[in-house]
Amino acid sequence: MPRMVRKGDLPTRICAGCGRPFAWRRKWAKDWNQVRYCSDKCRAAKAPKAAPDQ
Repeated sequence: MPRMVRKGDLPTRICAGCGRPFAWRRKWAKDWNQVRYCSDKCRAAKAPKAAPDQ
C-alpha cells in the first residue's frame, strides 16, 4: 500500500519564471535538482538570450 504524503509536507521551490512557490511532483522525482520552472508556460516565457552584436 502506497504511503500517503500531505502536499504541505512535500519540498517546495520558487519558480525562476514567475517567482511563485511550487511543490514537488512525482514526474520530477528523478530530476528534482534540475527543476527551475513551475510550468511549461514559465519555461517558454524565460528571458531570451541576447543576440550577438554585429
